[in-house]
Amino acid sequence: MLDKSRLRSSAVVLCAAAAALALAGCAAKKAKPDLAYIERPVDQLYAAGAIQLDQHHWNEGVTYFKEVERQHPYSEWSRRAIMMQAYAHYESNNYEEAVADANRFIELYPGTTAAAYAYYLKAECYFEEILDVGRDQAASQQALSGMREVVRRFPHTEYAEDARLKIDMINDQLAGKEMTIGRYYLRAGDTISAIGRFKTVVDKYQTTSDTPEALYRLVEAYLTLGLVDEAKRNAAVLGYNFPGEPWYADAYHLMESKGMRPDVLPTGTGHGLMRRVNRMLNHHDAHAGMPAPTSVDTSLSAAPAAVTAPDGTTATDSATTSTAPAAKPKKKGLFDWLHI
Repeated sequence: MLDKSRLRSSAVVLCAAAAALALAGCAAKKAKPDLAYIERPVDQLYAAGAIQLDQHHWNEGVTYFKEVERQHPYSEWSRRAIMMQAYAHYESNNYEEAVADANRFIELYPGTTAAAYAYYLKAECYFEEILDVGRDQAASQQALSGMREVVRRFPHTEYAEDARLKIDMINDQLAGKEMTIGRYYLRAGDTISAIGRFKTVVDKYQTTSDTPEALYRLVEAYLTLGLVDEAKRNAAVLGYNFPGEPWYADAYHLMESKGMRPDVLPTGTGHGLMRRVNRMLNHHDAHAGMPAPTSVDTSLSAAPAAVTAPDGTTATDSATTSTAPAAKPKKKGLFDWLHI
């Protein structure tokens, strides 16, 4: 009996050991080891990484550029390799790593011409992570801050030119978020909270396409609360700045239905039911080709006095030569702007 027990115990131990070895073998297969350290000329390592990027093998390219840093840490190629890692991480949608690479480059080489690209790449990473207006807009805020930083630090560069366009798009996104919440409050009967959201759009995002609707909603909300003077003021601002907007036509008819006729006649027609539905469905489509908006004058002096009763808005210098990868369509031209 004792011998059998010992045999069983030994078998259990052997099985456990075999299982442990099998698991270790599987883990070893899954892990992606770095390149074995074989000292190679820096230009060969860098070129190998560039070829991987040219073939859109982003992770493999990162491996070679890391090897450039490891074997030749004080070379000019090492500086370039950091930025190429950032670009590869960006293209593989690994935005967190791309931002970390860009920050590392900025910390080590803040005075180089490529620093502008590093700042822009960071902002672009946040821009790519922007979600629809029904979701949290933390990435929108980070993207806005990043794009503004690019414009502030490098105002006369091609990065700043693109950043300015995207700032308008981000502001429109943030305004859309405020409008979504404001409409929700309005439907829920929380008129005071709704007014706060609509005022934020008018005060903070007045150059966006949401401003006419925000002014109309303020007219609507103030009339609901019986604050006629505030309703008149916002209707006047809406009519002065957007006389041809359907939202002003709606505001005009709403005020008229309450016994007050604004001085400015609407030059457009109001929203029919289907036009309202289509506007809501298409409001946050692509912004490409939109003209630059103008500021809205919300001062009372700019508005037509009052609303009376009826009787009275380089080519790349990355040392990759012809091996530079083409950018993905959604990020057109980003690699071409890399001057390192």
